[in-house]
Parts: sequence; structure tokens; C-alpha cells
Amino acid sequence: MNLTLGKQASLAGMLMLCLAQLFALDAYAQLPLPAAGQNALRIEGSNTIGDALAPALVEALMQREGLKNIKIQTMPEANLKRITGPVANGQAVHVEVVAQGSSAGFTALAEQRAEVAASSRPIRDQEVERLAAAGDMRSASAEQVIGIDGVAVIVHPRNALNQLTSAQLAGVFSGSIKTWEELGGSGGEIRVMTMDDNSGTFDTFNTAVLAAQGMTLRTDTGRYAVSSVLADDVAQTPQSIGFVGLAYVGKAKPLAIADGQAEAMAPTLGLVASEDYPLSRRLFLYLKPDEQNPWARALVAFAQSPEGQQVVAANGFVAQTVSAIKVDVSTDMPERYRHLVENAQRLSVTFRFNEGNATLDNKAIQDVQRIVSFLKAENKLSARVSLIGFGDAKEDPARALLLSKLRAMAVRRELSKAGVTVQDVEGLGQILPVASNEIESGRIKNRRVEVWVY
Repeated sequence: MNLTLGKQASLAGMLMLCLAQLFALDAYAQLPLPAAGQNALRIEGSNTIGDALAPALVEALMQREGLKNIKIQTMPEANLKRITGPVANGQAVHVEVVAQGSSAGFTALAEQRAEVAASSRPIRDQEVERLAAAGDMRSASAEQVIGIDGVAVIVHPRNALNQLTSAQLAGVFSGSIKTWEELGGSGGEIRVMTMDDNSGTFDTFNTAVLAAQGMTLRTDTGRYAVSSVLADDVAQTPQSIGFVGLAYVGKAKPLAIADGQAEAMAPTLGLVASEDYPLSRRLFLYLKPDEQNPWARALVAFAQSPEGQQVVAANGFVAQTVSAIKVDVSTDMPERYRHLVENAQRLSVTFRFNEGNATLDNKAIQDVQRIVSFLKAENKLSARVSLIGFGDAKEDPARALLLSKLRAMAVRRELSKAGVTVQDVEGLGQILPVASNEIESGRIKNRRVEVWVY
């Protein structure tokens, strides 16, 4: 296609303007003051994000703007926090954060009560449809993964059990298992504590554990709106069990979880970061694709920046910062896999895919850039990099093997565009599952590409 230099410059200028509006951090210094009496921004949604992380991100963004003496106030209205940053002329910038559950965030977007929805689960189809007039809520301009969390199953610190299977968990929380003795422990009747129905934490647990086993939550559980309160009660109640986001474990004892045929995994930093831990989940900020509020755009961009990711980590969640992890090689690993990884370190980023395709999602595209930055910082751009793809047992073995290779090749293409040379691209099919292949959420975890560096 032939373009004049003037047209090329015009198109380039338009592209740079769009990128600046969406992601450029140097635009923060020019954020406008809201009209007198108006909030600069309102965020609604997830308790997990809204309790401390969202206010901390807002505070850090205000500090980047040069605001000082910033205050975070808990307001009389339920689950409402107001972050206030005074400015030189006597005005103040106000941002409100309402933590009433992920579902409430999407309702607030639809009803135009908020500019940003915080969610500890992906947006649902019906929510996408309700907001369709504003654009595609699953597009890169709308959906932003800001960190990773693990839903930790917790018990009293003196409980002797160290791990449970997903099937056992489903039995406990559905009521078919009623005593600790049925799990090989002691203590009599199990007291179950859960988050309420509005919570994204509950939604994650319900989908991954109860619904996966065709079960529903028992009716005699204690229900909570605040994660820290639930964790405190479990830590003080010897017969209890519950679940909270990783940042809220407190003095309770987290259990390792085994899903399907996979080994039991504890909610450790490395296993949550790679999303291999069975109850790991992504934390999201959503805004309408046509959202014009500059504070909303700036907050989303800041959350993705290195400074923003430091805030994520400081609040007890797993930042998307790439790290290299030494993995112990065992003799029960397949020979080809063992040969590829025995002298390598695994990066904390794992690429995952929907059924039947090799398309990278919004998080994956950003992870490619994070990997490039990591390799540059470690002077490993020219080092040996291996990509190992896996499939799931739902696909026939030959198809799983083919798709696992195609997905690894898709990751290689994106890394190559960014200047990374990948020496090894392998597809190993359905071996080495990290989750149950009986449910879709488990199969998604098993459809993955691991990145190894030598």
C-alpha cells in the first residue's frame, strides 16, 4: 500500500496519541482537576481489591502526580473508602472505592455509578452483553490484569492436616463430609466459613471446587463480606475451615491442594505467579472501551507499570514481575522434558489458552513485553530460551500434541517480534497436568506454554 509521507506521519501521530491516552505514564503529570464537589474517579467491585489494594494504587498515583498529605478515610457508608489529595489552590482530588463484590462492580459500570470495576474473576458473558454499547469489554482497552492472587484454604494453626484434594474440599463445603475424622484428622464437627455470594473469592472457589464436582454450598455456613474478618475467625476457631485471598491468610494455616491427578500444591509465590496452583486467579480492572475519564485511564496504566506492580506486591498479592525459578528435576518426569529443563530455570510467567486455539490473551501480550524486559535486565537476550507446550486430555492425544506445539510456536512468534531468539520449541501434549482435566478451569490450566532460560 502506497502512502505519502504526510499520511504516514499523520497515521503515526494518531497511533502515538492513542497509545499515550491508554498507557503512557508521562501523561500523569497533566491529569486535570475535577470540578468542585465532584470525584475524580469512582471504583466499585471486588472486596479483595477494594479493601486495600485499590486505595493503595490510587494513593501511589496521586503521589506520582505530586500530591502530598494524602488521606485514606473509611466512610460511614458500607465498604466505602475515600482517598483525598489536597492541591495548592485549596481544592482537593477525591477518589472513592466501594468494595461490595465483583458483581457489584459491573453493575456500577452499567448504571454509570463508577468508571472502573475491580474484579477478582473474569467478566461474565451476560455482563459483556449488558455493557456492549460501550464496546468490547474483553478487549485490551477494557480488560486489564493487574496481579495474581491465590485463594488459600485455611484452617486453625494447630490443625494437623497439611493438604486436601479438590474432591475432599467439595465434600466439606457441600456438607457431605461433616467431621475432621473423615479427612484423617481429629476434632469432630467441621465448622465451615465462607465469603458471601457477591464476593469474587466465593465465585472462584464455587466454580473451581463445588460446581466442578456438581455440588452446591451447604446452608449452615458462616458468611462474610470481609476477608480479614473471616481469616481471623478461622485462626481463633479450632474446628473451622474457610478460604480467603492469599493476602488475608493472617495467622491461619493454609493447606496444599491436589486437583485431579496433579500433585498437591501449596499457595506459594512461585506456584501462584505461574498460575499452576489450583486456586490461583487473576485480579482485574475493567473500564469501558469508550471511557473518557483521564483518571480512570491513568490508574489502569499506572497499575501495569513497574511502580504499580510494586504496590500490588506490597499489598500481599503476586505482581506480574518476571523472575527465574530453579525447579528440582525428578526421575519421574518424562525423559524429553527432563532433558530440556535439567540445566535451566523456569520463568514465573506461564502462557495459557482457550480450547482449540493458540491466540494469546490480553495478559499474555503484556507478559511478552515483561519477559523481554527481564531478559534485557539479566543480559540474557542472547541466552538459550526454550518454550514447552502442553495440552489437555479432552483433546485426543494426537490433537493435544499438535496444539501444544502450535501454542508454543505462537509464543515464539511474539517473542521473536520483540527481539528474543528462541532455540527450542517443543509440544509435549497432555502429559504433566497441573490441574484436573475433568473441568474446563482445570483444562485451561493444563493448556499452557512454559518458558525456560539457561
